[in-house]
Amino acid sequence: MKVSIVIAVLDSPEVVRRQCLHFRRMPLPDDVEFILVDDKSYPPLNREDYDLPRFTLVRHDENPAAWTQPAARNKGCRAARGEWLICTDIDHIVTKPLIDAVRDSGHDFIKFKREVAILDEQGNLIQTHKAVSEYGFEESRFQRRQFHIPPHTNSFAIRKELYFACGGVSEMHCGSGQHPNREELPLRRRIRARAREGKISVLTEETENTTDERPTIYMIPNGRYCGAKDYNPFGLFHNLQRKTRV
Repeated sequence: MKVSIVIAVLDSPEVVRRQCLHFRRMPLPDDVEFILVDDKSYPPLNREDYDLPRFTLVRHDENPAAWTQPAARNKGCRAARGEWLICTDIDHIVTKPLIDAVRDSGHDFIKFKREVAILDEQGNLIQTHKAVSEYGFEESRFQRRQFHIPPHTNSFAIRKELYFACGGVSEMHCGSGQHPNREELPLRRRIRARAREGKISVLTEETENTTDERPTIYMIPNGRYCGAKDYNPFGLFHNLQRKTRV
């Protein structure tokens, strides 16, 4: 197995359905697997509901408290068989060009560029002004940068060996009820330290030349990009409150 796509999810069955349709439409290469970690959804997700090859549903229910995504991600990464991990959230869309860029990369860590788009009910990626506006994407943001938004610090590709050598994402704040957990920060610091020492090769905005070779990941508009941190378009996502960390 070359690439494992790892996504944790809570109470978002319709988005999971669309994501599975999206992956079926690619289709996934034989050396790519999709690992979904059900982070205590109610009712629980069922593997039998999704007709997708090389798809594994992992259950994470050790801790009943809210915001346990870091632990769920680590559990999914431990179950992964791929040389590469593509880690992201359920409101992000992984494309075939992104997967191909990771499979063919000579780097050890890749940070993605990011734009907004949606997945329609048939699993099609749609990127039009009308579509993102219907999902609540702020018009002022569109006028400034069109579909482009800042990179997501918690969406990246990394060699599995490096992920665990750096300790994975931090589970320190799991169950604290605070969001964001900033679970990726210790991992990113360790990666930067190894890159400075010349031990690994990274592709981030800090290392790009005149040509930005980073692949693009897409985000379904929600939250602060729609004017309110808890904005949930069409009830597609969980309803946990995004409290400010203390």
